[in-house]
Amino acid sequence: MHDWKHLWLPTLIGRVIVLVGTLILLIGCEASEPAPDPLLQILASEDPAIARVMQDPDKYEIQIHYTRISRMGDSVGFTDYTYRIDKDRYFYPASTVKFPIAVAALEKLNTLDSVDRDYRYYIEGDSVENTFAEDIEKIFAVSDNHASNRLIEFLGQNEINSRITDKKAGPIRISHRLGYHREDLTTQPLVVYLNDTLTTLTSPIVNSAPQPLDLIGISKGNGYYSGDSLILEPFDFGLKNYLPIQTLHGVLQRVIFPEAFPPEARCQISEEQREFLLTTMKTLPRLSGYPQDMYPDGYCKFFIYGDSEETIPDSIEIYNKVGFAYGTLTDCAYIRDTEKGIEFMLTATILVNENGVFNDDKYEYDEIGIPFLASLGREVYAYELQQLK
Repeated sequence: MHDWKHLWLPTLIGRVIVLVGTLILLIGCEASEPAPDPLLQILASEDPAIARVMQDPDKYEIQIHYTRISRMGDSVGFTDYTYRIDKDRYFYPASTVKFPIAVAALEKLNTLDSVDRDYRYYIEGDSVENTFAEDIEKIFAVSDNHASNRLIEFLGQNEINSRITDKKAGPIRISHRLGYHREDLTTQPLVVYLNDTLTTLTSPIVNSAPQPLDLIGISKGNGYYSGDSLILEPFDFGLKNYLPIQTLHGVLQRVIFPEAFPPEARCQISEEQREFLLTTMKTLPRLSGYPQDMYPDGYCKFFIYGDSEETIPDSIEIYNKVGFAYGTLTDCAYIRDTEKGIEFMLTATILVNENGVFNDDKYEYDEIGIPFLASLGREVYAYELQQLK
């Protein structure tokens, strides 16, 4: 008599092993297929403002970093998508440098027992008095150059650079102010009010001389104006400020989500200072006392609203810093819709200089640059909204 149990059981086990192996193989094949890149889908949009630029992204020197944000309880996760990001490919950062300058100023104030951000001060020989808080607010509300330069006098270029590089966010080189006293290596003394009548004078800070940057695209265009003279040579950015997308985006992540980074990589500011910074970054010009007819909501909010004069709804919060100069437009933003539960980070830069001449004030900001960034922001928002369905 046959022992059917001994014949049947091995056959069944064998079939189970084969089935499990097949499932593992199938799962492995599916896992090996890369998920579609949402940023590439967005950049393939038929929106004319995007399609026009994407016909020749090299010409416009596009760089984009898009971060999707996921939450699980108290933890936060990032999924990054990038397009043409390259820290060795130069673009002029313009006023985006004011973001790390503001962070560094708050960090330094955090180390001082006798001075805080509400203390009044002025540059020796000047008559304009401000508090540190007011200057930081002006930096984000209307991108005020003088406010940023006063903070450079407070910090010095070397300290700004070292405070940011210590966070491992990426490379940075702040070498000059914006506007006046651009190349001065020694800061001007500050007169700081310790109370209504008593003041103290800070000592000048001597900074290192910048060395020429050796980066791709450090010389741009086919000519530039020096005074009234047209020089038919590429414009050299070798001694100018350097703040790549990687670093800009990295500083933003550390400000918005400090808990996602080890303590040594975070901004060394108190939670109260961080809340002040966040409030300042999202505050619109009209809420800071600036006339809305001169400074519409989208004035320093390029993504989504930069090409319109509409009022930004209270439910849309944009924590950002923009920059525009020498034909380059850049925005670095954390955008949140508190009603729909949408949040994402987006940093992008574009160069618009059709004639290839710098310093002639003929740049296609309104025609090409800002419409591209506004449409990019809307497309990313629409993608995030679709994922909720």
